[in-house]
Amino acid sequence: MDASVPEDKRPPTGYRGRFAPSPTGPLHFGSLVAAVGSYLQARSHGGLWQVRIEDIDPPRVVPGAAEDQLATLARFGMAPDGPVRYQRRSTPRHAAAVERLLADGLAFACGCSRADLPSSGVYPGTCRSGLPPGRTARSVRFRVPAEPVRVQDPLRGAWEERLEQTCGDVVIRRADGFHAYQLAAVVDDLHEGITEVVRGADLIDSAGRQQALHRALGGTPPRWLHLPLVVDSSGRKLSKSSGADPVTARPAAEALALALRVLGHPPPAGRRTLDALWAWARASWATGRIPTEPFEL
Repeated sequence: MDASVPEDKRPPTGYRGRFAPSPTGPLHFGSLVAAVGSYLQARSHGGLWQVRIEDIDPPRVVPGAAEDQLATLARFGMAPDGPVRYQRRSTPRHAAAVERLLADGLAFACGCSRADLPSSGVYPGTCRSGLPPGRTARSVRFRVPAEPVRVQDPLRGAWEERLEQTCGDVVIRRADGFHAYQLAAVVDDLHEGITEVVRGADLIDSAGRQQALHRALGGTPPRWLHLPLVVDSSGRKLSKSSGADPVTARPAAEALALALRVLGHPPPAGRRTLDALWAWARASWATGRIPTEPFEL
């Protein structure tokens, strides 16, 4: 797989970031925080910021949600560099990646359902050496490497993960025929030349398996940066359906100021307009100021 980016499409610094929401409903505050963080990180590097709608899971797609999310980004003053990308249009590329992994012996057909997994949820390798008698192929799994995967995040340090112990072989094509998020995200990041993935800490567990997939497909993994989660008073991730969500319950400038607070960049008094907030945030952005602890809203 060619992971290069044509020279005439590369940003001056070589940096390319992205924000990739799933169109399952309106853009909620946690997603706004991720969008603001990824946007400012790209701007601080003099790079490009892309938006990719991750509509790879048709049963969960809500009609009109993508358009609503893009309108919300525009209302907050965030415009992508270049056209919005839609993941479903990359299905042939995803399919080719699965076939390549199968041909290279890095993936295999699996006849297991979720009910066949142990209580840990870690796939035990049942079909690694072939389908057991009486089972037919349902999905395709990526054969995770035996050696530890080393992941690094500037906020959270470096760690090693043994994927066979934490998740086991990863589904890359589901039983319903759709390509799984882990594969699709990696293939699209490779194709688009993404150099850093900035996203919420709820996806930190995906970093190791996605890094292994990048390597298996012959690409250089991006850098990882996982932003703090927004939680409610019970410590649970803020619900998308919360009626008090700042995205809709507050003026745009006030909600942006709150998102900057979550990211460790509380604006000074007097910055009350979107333009003033963005000007201050772009000038003040520093990764080292971003906290790792969840923010209680």
